[in-house]
Amino acid sequence: MADATDDRLRLLIERIERLEEEKKGTADDIRDVYAEAKAVGYDPKIMRQVVRLRKMKPNDREEQDMVLETYKAALGMG
Repeated sequence: MADATDDRLRLLIERIERLEEEKKGTADDIRDVYAEAKAVGYDPKIMRQVVRLRKMKPNDREEQDMVLETYKAALGMG
């Protein structure tokens, strides 16, 4: 029984390690795309914000915008 359990654990760990490598490769690819965008004049910081906003549900995004506007008004930022 222990051998089967040990094998299962080893396989699970190996899968996690492979996925972690893939994740690192994907993160490297994303960084390269932002670098390319910067090289042609786009602002990567703003692009990251846009990507984050696009992931949000429209209602959540609207709520965040309203709270931001409220905070800005309270601080006299227009």
